[in-house]
Amino acid sequence: MTTRISHWIDGKAWSGVAERTGEVFDPAAGTVQAHVDLAAPEQIQEAVAAAKRALPGWRSTSLAARTRVMFAFRELLSARKDELARIVTAEHGKVVSDAAGEIARAIENVEYACGAAQVLKGGYTENASTGVDVYSIAQPLGVVGVISPFNFPAMVPLWFVPNAIACGNTVVLKPSEKDPSAANFIAELFAEAGLPDGVLNVLHGDKVAVDGLLEHPDVKAISFVGSTPIARYVYETGTRHGKRVQALGGAKNHMVVLPDADLDLAADAAVSAGFGSAGERCMAVSVVVAVDPVGDELVAKIAERISGLKVGDGRQPDSEMGPLVTAAHRDRVASYLDSGVAEGAELVVDGRTVEVADGQDGFWLGPTLFDRVEPGMSIHRDEVFGPMLSVVRRPTYETALELVNANPYGNGTAIFTNDGGAARRFQNEVEVGMVGVNVPIPVPVAYYSFGGWKDSLFGDSHAYGPEGVHFFTRTKVVTSRWLDPSHGGVELGFPRNS
Repeated sequence: MTTRISHWIDGKAWSGVAERTGEVFDPAAGTVQAHVDLAAPEQIQEAVAAAKRALPGWRSTSLAARTRVMFAFRELLSARKDELARIVTAEHGKVVSDAAGEIARAIENVEYACGAAQVLKGGYTENASTGVDVYSIAQPLGVVGVISPFNFPAMVPLWFVPNAIACGNTVVLKPSEKDPSAANFIAELFAEAGLPDGVLNVLHGDKVAVDGLLEHPDVKAISFVGSTPIARYVYETGTRHGKRVQALGGAKNHMVVLPDADLDLAADAAVSAGFGSAGERCMAVSVVVAVDPVGDELVAKIAERISGLKVGDGRQPDSEMGPLVTAAHRDRVASYLDSGVAEGAELVVDGRTVEVADGQDGFWLGPTLFDRVEPGMSIHRDEVFGPMLSVVRRPTYETALELVNANPYGNGTAIFTNDGGAARRFQNEVEVGMVGVNVPIPVPVAYYSFGGWKDSLFGDSHAYGPEGVHFFTRTKVVTSRWLDPSHGGVELGFPRNS
């Protein structure tokens, strides 16, 4: 018997009979552990309708009351973070400590949303014209959709949902069907925190659910994280249907190592950022750019560290890297080893040789290292999204920068150096949305915003933080005058300030 995972609509688990279901795997064992209900058009309508019914009451709820709900949710999430981490690991495969780190960053975003009253303040100008006051107010959009990926089943929903709710919107969350349970857990905690029924709904499904949200006339905005082709599709489809859309796409994150860098620090960072969560991160380092003459030494140090990594079931305390999320994804990533060799790269560490003590049927692929990779090779061109690190060698800072800027993605990048001038020049010249200086994974803290450039972002707003609040609100400007009713008369000219 496997577990059934179903939708959360209007404050309760959906009890209907699904026309279609999907398999949810235990990636470490390679077995099906649950079936998730996949939404049909009727369930899409039901979830959106519940959110629409809840909207008038929730948008009229005071900021103080909304904040109390958010604080209560924050306390519940913090108290039960270990339970949520185990849920994430069971379905995604990442090690428990990594899942716990994901949830810790999610809590930071909830804490930011607890301060919504501060960031939702409008502006006020008294006597902008004689006897005329002008002020602005930020109001919610309405029903919003959140479509989140498999790689961060707790953190990414909590990039968007807290801000959306704190701003007075109601939400339909469509998590990945690969690891859906974290979304239900979050919805149940919100309900326990006092969130009214229908304010947060969880709709499980595949493309049918995505298209249903993109096309539904009552959904006013879409927040999405996923691959670039799907992000482009979501942006184009959503905007064509009149919605505000932020669609965060893929990445090919380069880490530039200059000759004056601490190579032990750089090697540690490359391994940590490249193979954490089995490389299934949009902020993973996938390309190390070694600036001459450090290439040989840096590759040797990275290979040495890879040899000591423990790959295994993420629930085991000594595991450092778990399996990939599905067999199909593992096989796709593994296929790049053949193409890399065929295209002329040097395979230094072959992840296909990894040995796992238990769970041989799991979706395993060990850390892989390529050297002497060049642009045009598929392992450099494509977002592999797995435990594969490519080293590209370049003779100078200028050629390294040119390589990074020529890439169609612009999500994250890093530079390792002890030269402050070089670091400052790099952060100014690189065409990427998030930059790390001796920091390999420059994910911004919650009171900034997360987002890339170029093919890594479609839309104008980054995720969470101030831009997240801006995305989930629209500004209304009021011009008012309170004067004697006898004042004035007919005047057909354009209003002038006086």
